[in-house]
Amino acid sequence: MVGLFISFEGVDGVGKTTQVERLRQYLESRGRTVLVTREPGGTPLGLALRRLLLEGVTESNANSDGDANTTANAAPTDIAPRAEALIFAADRAQHVAETIRPALQRDEVVITDRYLDSSLAYQAGGRELTAREIRDLSLWATNNLLPVRTYLLDMDPAESHARLQHDEDRMESAGDDFQNRTRRAFLDLAEAEPERFRVIDAAQPIETVWTKIRVDIDDLLGYGEDSR
Repeated sequence: MVGLFISFEGVDGVGKTTQVERLRQYLESRGRTVLVTREPGGTPLGLALRRLLLEGVTESNANSDGDANTTANAAPTDIAPRAEALIFAADRAQHVAETIRPALQRDEVVITDRYLDSSLAYQAGGRELTAREIRDLSLWATNNLLPVRTYLLDMDPAESHARLQHDEDRMESAGDDFQNRTRRAFLDLAEAEPERFRVIDAAQPIETVWTKIRVDIDDLLGYGEDSR
């Protein structure tokens, strides 16, 4: 690998999309080729899996013989935790094979909105599965590919969800206890890998958050004081 792999993590509503775009623009201004992607949904297969994960599955839309009225009124069925873990892993395996590794081999910077750590936080932390099983499954799916840097944008979930400007999806509507466990899981992951993670208080102004990211990326890439 000759490129640079960066991920952004955090509960929904912390501002990952904004900071991903800031970083993309900055690195391109420095002459780097940048690929921005996301999980779930970074490939055509991933988009189909993303719909299953975020919208859920109804008995009628799983049945090709269901009529339109039944489909529209059907409640989503629950996805079993192990099935959910396998769907995330399948999405990640395809994402790495089709999108991330080829870009890294072209010496590009890959920035992903969510990666392996989201599975650990949302599934092992939020849904109380074994962290070791989730991590082993994801590392197997990606052939042990991890980001060089992970920016964890941290915020109280009650505050971050107040920022959401769309209807809550299946993950976002899972409840306060789930969201708080997920946040705690993210922080535990960062504490366990301080060389990879940078934890940033996302309750700060957008410009303050961006400055912290830029200073760190300058250090990581050796741009020096001239860029500041």
